[in-house]
Amino acid sequence: MADDGVKAFDLVIFDWAGTMVDFGCRAPIAALVEAFSRQGVTLEESGARADMGKAKVDHVRALLARPEVRSAWIAANGVAPGEAAVTALMEALGPLMRDAAAEAAELIPGAAETVSALRSAGLRIGSSTGYSPEMMAPVLERAAAQGYAPDHLVCAGQTPAGRPSPLMIYKACADLGVWPLSRVVKVDDSEAGIEEGRAAGCFTVGISASGNGLGLSKDALAALAPADRAARIAAVETRLRAAGADRVVETVADLVPLLNEARG
Repeated sequence: MADDGVKAFDLVIFDWAGTMVDFGCRAPIAALVEAFSRQGVTLEESGARADMGKAKVDHVRALLARPEVRSAWIAANGVAPGEAAVTALMEALGPLMRDAAAEAAELIPGAAETVSALRSAGLRIGSSTGYSPEMMAPVLERAAAQGYAPDHLVCAGQTPAGRPSPLMIYKACADLGVWPLSRVVKVDDSEAGIEEGRAAGCFTVGISASGNGLGLSKDALAALAPADRAARIAAVETRLRAAGADRVVETVADLVPLLNEARG
């Protein structure tokens, strides 16, 4: 049967921004840039994307540890950034992230149809995110209105450690009663999320075109010359495979055919 490959699995755990919503993973970057700007630090988008996929507090700590960000913080604030800086940034980031994430919570084309096909084949649908529960609340509402409501959600802070540790995946599997982990698919656009899936022993699928690695909106991606578009996507695929992805697809719309090909 055409869906025999899909039926080799019991659960698919999707990331959110860049994988299921927010084409280009734009919302977290806008919020991070603004939060740092309020502290007198100009944050470059490329640097902000380097640790995407981690819990936001871990992402902020990683950014403050970058030499150029640390130097800019000292120049603007007169002291080296410590936990007080993390606290100040997180206090600003919460509302900024909620607003940006809600505004950008448009489903990526094919997301709802992919979930419907997986459910029709008997699979459960999990989800995980580096957002906090408060940041996710408006995203869940908007996604549900567009036809996407996963069976399970794990947010940052709900496990002792976030990505790239496998604990969010373990929590989802324990809560849903799914095992072995070889029958779980983890789908993510970030390297940290791919490393998470690899550490858990899942079949891990990277997203190359709609996510953080490329960082372009649908319109910006479509405006690229074909050769440029192909080269950029290939570069993202290389990084995701280096992080441990078993397979890489451009967007979630390509997932079901990929699973059927991989295990059919």
